[in-house]
Amino acid sequence: MATAEEVKEQINVQTAAIAALKKANAPKDQIQAEVKKLLDLKAQYKTFATNNNGNQKANANTGSKKNFTLKTPKGTKDYNDKEMAVREKIFNTIKTVFKRHGAVTIDTPVFELKEILMGKYGEDSKLIYDLQDQGGELCSLRYDLTVPFARFVAMNGSKYQNIKRYNIAKVYRRDQPSVARGRMREFVQCDFDIAGVYEPMVPDAEIVRIMKETLTALEIGDFTIKINHRKILDGMFEFCGVPKEKFRTISSAVDKLDKAPWEEVRKEMVELKGLPAEVADKIGTFVVCKGGREMCDFLEEKLGSNATAMEGINDMKLLMTYLEAFDVLDKISFDLSLARGLDYYTGVIYEAVSIAPPESGKKKKSDDEGNVGSVSGGGRYDNLVGMFSGNRTVPCVGFSIGVERIFSILLRKMKLEEVKANEVQVYVCSVGKGLLTEKMKICKELWDNDIKAEFMYKADPKLDKQFQVCEREKIPYAIIIGNEEIEKQVVKIKDQTNKESVVIPLERKKK
Repeated sequence: MATAEEVKEQINVQTAAIAALKKANAPKDQIQAEVKKLLDLKAQYKTFATNNNGNQKANANTGSKKNFTLKTPKGTKDYNDKEMAVREKIFNTIKTVFKRHGAVTIDTPVFELKEILMGKYGEDSKLIYDLQDQGGELCSLRYDLTVPFARFVAMNGSKYQNIKRYNIAKVYRRDQPSVARGRMREFVQCDFDIAGVYEPMVPDAEIVRIMKETLTALEIGDFTIKINHRKILDGMFEFCGVPKEKFRTISSAVDKLDKAPWEEVRKEMVELKGLPAEVADKIGTFVVCKGGREMCDFLEEKLGSNATAMEGINDMKLLMTYLEAFDVLDKISFDLSLARGLDYYTGVIYEAVSIAPPESGKKKKSDDEGNVGSVSGGGRYDNLVGMFSGNRTVPCVGFSIGVERIFSILLRKMKLEEVKANEVQVYVCSVGKGLLTEKMKICKELWDNDIKAEFMYKADPKLDKQFQVCEREKIPYAIIIGNEEIEKQVVKIKDQTNKESVVIPLERKKK
């Protein structure tokens, strides 16, 4: 029997399916049949709620505690000390690259007014987490960092006409989680965006360059940056006979080609979204095409008569010239199957894909194993700020890196137990009794000189126990003192890697 959480998830899926049918002008009897299923699910969920309230009242009357399973919510997880050491390295690597390109950082609230987020994500809007009304404002958890950034620019436009900004923060999506592939409901995004009016394709090219630099620095292995243009997609749809009002919904279907075969995507276009089969087949001849800068000539030959497509093709020609100057072309694939489902994109779009290696010491069981999908993506969104600020438009372009997927890739390449969780450089050890305060004084000297140090919180610990800490925590050096060393005002420093020792004078600053 399904749980309350599973039924609630089924309600969300069914609601989205009905919305898609209505948008595709499906037959009325088909929609009514799906609505009946939705009502049945809601009735089933109401039963759970009623029973739960009854149980709560019974527990309150009897004073008993309700049994529960101690776990994190679905699609979230705790990270232990070693995992966080890996994640901190990821964050620091990304920040280093972002700052190299002149970015400043800002921060925005973790939740926004619901009206700010709605209508920006196409069919993915169903994945937004809504919050309960807490006093007149309907709010939702942020779905990404791009829309809050656009709202920030709209509110502070007089001060931020031009800005390079990065932001590293958590976002939330009511998606079907897959921990193995790094797809979570709570996850960290690392965004880099450029807002302002500049020469065409210059900021777009630098964004792609930053994407290459960042993924290379993270050492995730081989990756490809797919690029395309929304105007080329729209021109292609127009050329193939797609009605203009269906451009976005068909684009959303094309966007699924990285996860599903063409046959499934075609079926969605024809059966669910009402596209004539011959039109879908015509689209199919385009979306299989990919290559390098030669794709510009190919598309000009095929779509040269379409004004919208030519705007995109000319942009891509210029972009390819700049990408060559930035030494990025070796990572580029001009891929017509790339669509990016979010509604706010208006120009160049891009997505980085990596095939992760198998876990350390293991062979791959299939070609698909380790495919975590997209690790980074973005594009140009020239109209998003204008949605919040009326007539004032601020062109923007940017990209986002999904930390969870990067983390998933790196974990496969390493042995977590070998990761050093802390940054301690020196462990102060004692031999004999009554030396606790002497260890404290030495640690104080080390801390004053910005050396990371620790000691055991025990009066007279055994030396082997202290060495075990060094080994377990992978601390490279041990300072050893005993009564003899204190008398001679010296300390012994032992290299825990090669086990060599050296004795040096203990010099303390005079007050």
